[in-house]
Amino acid sequence: MNLWKKVCPLEQIPRLGAMRIETPKGAIALFRTRDDQLFAVTDRCPHKGGPLSQGIVAGHEVTCPLHGWRIDLTTGEAVSPDKGCVTRYPTKVEEEWVWIAL
Repeated sequence: MNLWKKVCPLEQIPRLGAMRIETPKGAIALFRTRDDQLFAVTDRCPHKGGPLSQGIVAGHEVTCPLHGWRIDLTTGEAVSPDKGCVTRYPTKVEEEWVWIAL
């Protein structure tokens, strides 16, 4: 069963940006796309462990700052030809507050 955790006001996560949060499940990166969709994934690239929260957001992907691996935020999968995945977490916005299910 997932428990919803209130994280921050939506305005604290910039468009095409990220925020790193610490949880009992470890570090999680929250991403906001240009079209205001939110995604939450483990803040660790499956390749070499780079901090995805420091990556570049384009469309619904983030590029790892260490070696350029691209992660599809909708699936958590590395973009071909790379192979690997990160854990995704459900998110929602209620009354301009971001929530994440842990």
